[in-house]
Amino acid sequence: MSGDDLGLFTDPEADERRPVRKRDRERDNARAKAKKRKKTILWLVVALVLAVGMGGAYYGYKELRGIGSFEDYAGTGEADAIVEVQDGDVVSKIASTLYDNGVTASARAFVEASKTDTRVTSIQPGFYLMKTKMSGQNAVARMIDPKTRVPAVQIVGGLKLTDIQANGKTVPGIYSQLAAASCTEKDGAKVCLSAEEIKAAAEQTDPVALGVPDWALADVKAAEPQFRLEGLIMRGVYQVKPGVSAVELIRSVIVASAQKLQGAGIPGGTMNTGFRPYEVLVIASLIEKEAIEKDFGKVSRVIYNRMAEPMPLQFDSTINYRNNQPHIRTSDADRNADQPYNTYNRQGLTPTPIGSPSQQAVAAAINPEAGTIKFFVKCQTDGTSCFSDNLDEHNRLDQKAQKEGVY
Repeated sequence: MSGDDLGLFTDPEADERRPVRKRDRERDNARAKAKKRKKTILWLVVALVLAVGMGGAYYGYKELRGIGSFEDYAGTGEADAIVEVQDGDVVSKIASTLYDNGVTASARAFVEASKTDTRVTSIQPGFYLMKTKMSGQNAVARMIDPKTRVPAVQIVGGLKLTDIQANGKTVPGIYSQLAAASCTEKDGAKVCLSAEEIKAAAEQTDPVALGVPDWALADVKAAEPQFRLEGLIMRGVYQVKPGVSAVELIRSVIVASAQKLQGAGIPGGTMNTGFRPYEVLVIASLIEKEAIEKDFGKVSRVIYNRMAEPMPLQFDSTINYRNNQPHIRTSDADRNADQPYNTYNRQGLTPTPIGSPSQQAVAAAINPEAGTIKFFVKCQTDGTSCFSDNLDEHNRLDQKAQKEGVY
């Protein structure tokens, strides 16, 4: 070991005074250049991000301010196009629907044109007969024209599926009303489904394909084809899309009615009635035909009490339904006829409903008024009925009504 092997006498600043080697200098220069390149790339990225952000912001600004061009057709339209406005649709949603159906070249074309007419904000739900390739301005003018909207179908309480001849006049049934609402224009000519086409589809198509709810399927399949959909279209307003097939048209109405029935309590509210949901529907249809609304609850109680005895319902309305007659009273021959809708000589409910029930009739069928009444007769000219719990009292009220010319 030398005298300085431990480094006790080494100058600590000797390395600092030693000349820098060439290899070290080249390495330092390379590091400096790499660092400079990284800074340059970083600044380029920042600049690019800022440029894109500013461009997007400017584009959004232009859209909000309405600056810039948008696609638009020039004409009044070409082929027919049916568009649907749903409940709650705002102008922008209507504009998108028109664009999706080929009516306008862009949603923007309708939105911009609508700014000149505030009536656009009052467009009601429903189907509208439009044209393809319309200018935004023409599309606005057509949408706010009342004639463009397809009339809704208004189903009243007690209405039958088929027409009835009354006093020399035809009372259009549900099939006829649906046929009238099915019309559209094709090549300048009016094209409609016929009531017979709709009736045939209703009678021959699988009930599942027609949208019949599960709780009614068994009874519908067991019924005579011409009566099987009776009562499944309850009172209310229905939007019908023109130009569709008979099956699609019926299905849309049956599905919409099933939702209405569910809201009225069928099938959910029928559990404590002692009747199946379909039977409650039948009861509701009988109530609708036999009484005015203020008496619904009492007529319902009569039905419940007679079914509990049991005793025949003895409703003229059921016989007249099967005979397709509007009369209030029936003949001896009618009441003695052997047919499933004759509630004079057959116990229980009819095989199907006998007309369209209202929400009020359904409510009465689910919750009848309390009491022991088993008889009723129309005793006032406004349709009001008088009720009794024994046959003698009923006969007295019946004779009084006849004497006073109520019927």
